[in-house]
Amino acid sequence: MNVIRLISEASFVVQMVLLILVFFSVFSWAIIFFKQRTIKTASAQSQRFLKAFRRSKNLSEVNDAAKKYQGSPLAALFVSGFKELSHVSRVNQQNSEAPPQLESLGRVLTKASNAEVSRLEKMMSFLATTGSVTPFIGLFGTVWGIMDAFNRISILRSASLQTVAPGIAEALIATAVGLFAAIPAVIAYNHFLHKIKDIITEMEDFSLEFLNIAGRLYGP
Repeated sequence: MNVIRLISEASFVVQMVLLILVFFSVFSWAIIFFKQRTIKTASAQSQRFLKAFRRSKNLSEVNDAAKKYQGSPLAALFVSGFKELSHVSRVNQQNSEAPPQLESLGRVLTKASNAEVSRLEKMMSFLATTGSVTPFIGLFGTVWGIMDAFNRISILRSASLQTVAPGIAEALIATAVGLFAAIPAVIAYNHFLHKIKDIITEMEDFSLEFLNIAGRLYGP
């Protein structure tokens, strides 16, 4: 049987269900490609930034290098931390008798880290929604199509295969499209979630390393 013909002859409700499922599928694939590029860029640039960070002789050189890696969460953390550290240094020079306050640096790094996590997790909720909702939307289309098939049986007063098969087939298409939308979204969501957790661990380690350097430079 021709799938296009079955869809064109399906009931209005089933056609609307298929249209909704196609929207979820297309939009989730667009998010998958976008997140793949974003996370890949973040990981690659973070590795290059770390090399520059550990190779540089002073923090000013690292700050200049960080501007080249705008897709790196670690570079974003360093830029925010360096601004706060520069402020702490100026305050310390103006009032040399007061002990340097580095607690604010930890808060700034935490705030910058949260902002980067939010950026990396952007639109992830749509993938989770697609993976959990579209199978049920497809199931609704299937149930509606089967109801329509039984209604056709009552009208034609015939339960032959030729009478039942088209309605059952168009109903099952809704389930197939629902799974086609859900499976890639679930796989991509779990994959990206694992990658983001790795990046979060890198940010936590980098924040501790940065705080240790700041403590040695401006600590008591």
